[in-house]
Amino acid sequence: MSSKDLLEIINAVRAEFNEKPVRLNDFNNRIADELEGEHYESFVVQNLNNTTSIAYSLTIDQCTLIGMRESKGVRKNVLAKLKSLAVPQSFAEALQLAADQAKQIELAQSQIATLEPKAKALDVIADTTNIYTIRDCAKTIGIGERKLIQLLIDKKWIYREEHGRLQPYADKVASGVFVNKASPVVVNKYGEEKVHLHMRVTAFGLTRITGLVEKIKGVAA
Repeated sequence: MSSKDLLEIINAVRAEFNEKPVRLNDFNNRIADELEGEHYESFVVQNLNNTTSIAYSLTIDQCTLIGMRESKGVRKNVLAKLKSLAVPQSFAEALQLAADQAKQIELAQSQIATLEPKAKALDVIADTTNIYTIRDCAKTIGIGERKLIQLLIDKKWIYREEHGRLQPYADKVASGVFVNKASPVVVNKYGEEKVHLHMRVTAFGLTRITGLVEKIKGVAA
């Protein structure tokens, strides 16, 4: 389920109990806080006023954790709604769900078999699938590129090398926030071959950085 759909469910139930709706920024902060360390994908959604926002793809279990933060009455109704969405409504739906899950498992196993040797050979050198530059992230989140870089430096997520190139700290690479992409081989005037590593942000990293920025904004407010 998308976080946008979950927010609509929560706000609809809140309205029934005469509670104020949850704002999108507050909701994204809640997701980042509640699911810290868990994997969840982010994507961009188009709003009715032609602006864009960050949304997340969540499992039912993750939605349940987030819904647990609501007041007693709201929580009970939200969890009941999530439960109804998670349970097949007919035998035909159950069969289709089982078939879909079997297909997903088969696809995942095939991808693992294909990618595992490459991952071992490349180590932290990643391809360009679903990775972003800092500039891309800044545009998506809606923050100045220089401001985002300084924030990540201050929080010890990245640092500048002697020649000014940005590099991630090892723990952030290990946790999957950043990867290093190798440049083509460059031969200098002395005939020496060099390869530079360019820092890139993963899709998971984009969600983590978005959560960090939203949390900082919430503190500043």
